[in-house]
Amino acid sequence: MLDKREFYINGKWVAPAKSNDLEVINPSTEEVCAVISLGDQADTDAAVAAANVAFDDWSQSSKEERLEVLGRIKEEYAARMEDMAQAISTEMGAPIDLARNAQAGSGLYHIKNFINVLKNFEFEKELSSDQPEARIFSEPAGVCALITPWNWPMNQVVLKVIPALAAGCTMVLKPSEIAPLSSMVFAEIMHAAKVPAGVFNMLNGDGPGVGSQLTTHPEIDMVSFTGSTRAGKLIAENAAASFKRVHQELGGKGANIIFNDADEKAVKRGVLHCFQNTGQSCNAPTRMLVQREKYDEAVATATEVAAVCQVGPASESGRHIGPVVSKPQYDKIQGLIQTGVDEGARLIAGGTGKPQGMETGYFVKPTIFADVSNDMTIAQEEIFGPVLSIIPFDTEEEAIQIANDTPYGLTNYIQTSDPQKAKRVARKLRSGMVEINGQSTGAGSPFGGMKASGNGREGGVWGLEDFLEVKAVGGWAND
Repeated sequence: MLDKREFYINGKWVAPAKSNDLEVINPSTEEVCAVISLGDQADTDAAVAAANVAFDDWSQSSKEERLEVLGRIKEEYAARMEDMAQAISTEMGAPIDLARNAQAGSGLYHIKNFINVLKNFEFEKELSSDQPEARIFSEPAGVCALITPWNWPMNQVVLKVIPALAAGCTMVLKPSEIAPLSSMVFAEIMHAAKVPAGVFNMLNGDGPGVGSQLTTHPEIDMVSFTGSTRAGKLIAENAAASFKRVHQELGGKGANIIFNDADEKAVKRGVLHCFQNTGQSCNAPTRMLVQREKYDEAVATATEVAAVCQVGPASESGRHIGPVVSKPQYDKIQGLIQTGVDEGARLIAGGTGKPQGMETGYFVKPTIFADVSNDMTIAQEEIFGPVLSIIPFDTEEEAIQIANDTPYGLTNYIQTSDPQKAKRVARKLRSGMVEINGQSTGAGSPFGGMKASGNGREGGVWGLEDFLEVKAVGGWAND
């Protein structure tokens, strides 16, 4: 069992102000794999104070200095990839191959992308060519609280920490207390990369404790949060009293619209995408909307795909899905599956209970419901598990109406061989992202949503700009 009670504050590993231990559970085995400490107000104050002292110098650093630091972080992260993958697999249950490639790999991918963004970013520019004395400055937002989730831990940590550094901000990172081990490896990477003391700080804690302390702290200027919509609402309320900037990436209930003319692999692709990461992704296509003519065939295909979808421990190599992250998450998913049955959806794969032979661990059967109506609970609530709802539709207009009939607006998906139809539908979907025929949005694209899915954008130049304030200056003398 790992002892990970210390915090990283002002360039050093320090003991918590007072003891408040929390056990970290391996979801594949239900055994304790580490012990951390949850922070106290004194720990939060110390981390925020260190970030405030460091802000004066780091905010005035040059682009070249920041690029040099990011380059060192990239090198150290690459050297610790296996450690990162093992930590993620252990703490949140990602199968080790997924942890190595997608989970840990996403961190290095984003570091490289942000280095390219920073190289080409102009922090100072003329308002226009005919007004050279009017200047626009992009300046760091200040001291930032970065609160990250357990489902894609390094993806979200890097999408916040690296652009904040690039912008000239200083920060306090609070990772999920359920999956903190990868962030502690990340703090070791930051130390090895010689990030100036106080620029990056990390302490563990839960939402009601350190999370609330950070979002109400008078010396925090901005909060960047990824997590549930319920928690996002509370954070926005906490931050409002002190007028903090709040950037949020919240939940989703993505619609995957499969038209009659979709390619033959569209259904299989959609099922596997929904089940990736054991369904624990905010952008998962959890509602499969199928045009009536293709509906029965799609239901049959989805049933076949679920039947061959394997479930297994995170420590094993392979393309199986692992456990969900915790017992509360497992219990929530079980309750929603039962609600689907009770409300009259047709269960065609999976169901309640654990897969055969998987009595230990938080394993969920890959589950699919057919004949779902969009007003059912399973079509409206974010389940965050390997559960897919299949909904029939007749017309293009009806598909758009169903897709948009949700509190969320993160990612929607379109499957059709008609490019003009795809363009029409993409323009009408109320979501921050749309993917057509399995094509992702691309490196450097903004990640974020509308409505209850949040109000910020991560990745690319948009991710950098979220950590910047705009200043207009008149009467600037040209050299």
